[in-house]
Amino acid sequence: MSEDTAQATAAVAEAAASGSWRRAGLAGAAIGVVAAGAAAGVAVERLTVGRGMRRKARLALDASGPYGALRGTPGKAYGDDGTELYYEVDEVEPDSGGGPRRRRLFGRKDPAPVTVVFSHGYCLNQDSWHFQRAALRGVVRCVYWDQRSHGRSGRGTEQVEQGAPVTIDRLGCDLKAVVDAAAPEGPLVLVGHSMGGMTVMALADQCPELIRERVVGVALVGTSSGKLGEVNYGLPVAGVNAIRRVLPGILKALGQRAELVEKGRRATADLFAGIIKRYSFASRDVDPAVARFAERMIEGTPIDVVAEFYPAFQEHDKTAALNHFADIPALVLAGEQDLVTPSEHSEAIAALLPQAEFVLVPDAGHLVMMEHPEVVTDRFADLLARVGAVPAAATVGPYGDTGSTAQPGG
Repeated sequence: MSEDTAQATAAVAEAAASGSWRRAGLAGAAIGVVAAGAAAGVAVERLTVGRGMRRKARLALDASGPYGALRGTPGKAYGDDGTELYYEVDEVEPDSGGGPRRRRLFGRKDPAPVTVVFSHGYCLNQDSWHFQRAALRGVVRCVYWDQRSHGRSGRGTEQVEQGAPVTIDRLGCDLKAVVDAAAPEGPLVLVGHSMGGMTVMALADQCPELIRERVVGVALVGTSSGKLGEVNYGLPVAGVNAIRRVLPGILKALGQRAELVEKGRRATADLFAGIIKRYSFASRDVDPAVARFAERMIEGTPIDVVAEFYPAFQEHDKTAALNHFADIPALVLAGEQDLVTPSEHSEAIAALLPQAEFVLVPDAGHLVMMEHPEVVTDRFADLLARVGAVPAAATVGPYGDTGSTAQPGG
């Protein structure tokens, strides 16, 4: 038994003795772990530290780590079902010196600049791209958006009014709505992490003409084109099979008792910190402020949203859609120790894209863009230069420099 496991066991025993498990509900605690693990949450302090001390540490980290504070010009798009989708635009600075190359499309006399559209993952939000956003600000036009029911976007109308499950195809339609509103013309570079990468694939499946006519580059980070039902999350086979059998039903039931489950998540969050961190990062020296930043994003995702989205991953299969990116420069990047979307899935994607650069980042987990931002940003910059979005000699900003977070209109 590892030291972390021993600490977790002791903490669980202490909680059971104090009655907190009974008050919060074992089911709520369990689903909190599953939800946070799938979304890649992290711990702040060791489990042996007192609860009051851990709370003070979190507050201190929240105050000292301005991650996620970068803001752009806000906008709204609307899904086919009326769901409000929130996005922000970072424009190119007029005096940035050697801005992105403009391209003529469809014979237009005033070609639009390249726009890079970032799609985030499950239980995260647009701020998960903080480090890349800090580096690219002013260099290239970028759009960051929150998927339905995440971040500042509205709850899915179909889900609230009809009880309809979320599908990856629905997310692809949402992305199309955001593109139409925030970047109606000009070349596009599509970037997606985890669920965001699946969203990009769904867009390609539904709108191949958009890919053919406007998309000049694509970056797929820590994602999968299918067979997620075969992922073992680093667990024994017997345990994984048992979870797969019961989890969909449990999620559905708990999603209908969101208030009770949320209490369970809050009451037991500290107990499972070590387990949660395992599904986020692989390296041991992750900045605690960054870890807390990821945790905050997960804490902001309601359990009923977690329940609505989970089935979509088991049904996801967009391998055939990758063919629409076959002639487009691509970046496929993964953390070598990603337990949520294993690197083998990224390798399989890259094998189907003749113009793809495949990057496997050592000592990295699911949140590779936060764990090793310098690697991810370097590769993004290379892709953007490759497709003409930025001059080859362009210099992106410091990785995650949050010294200046002000943005006009933000």
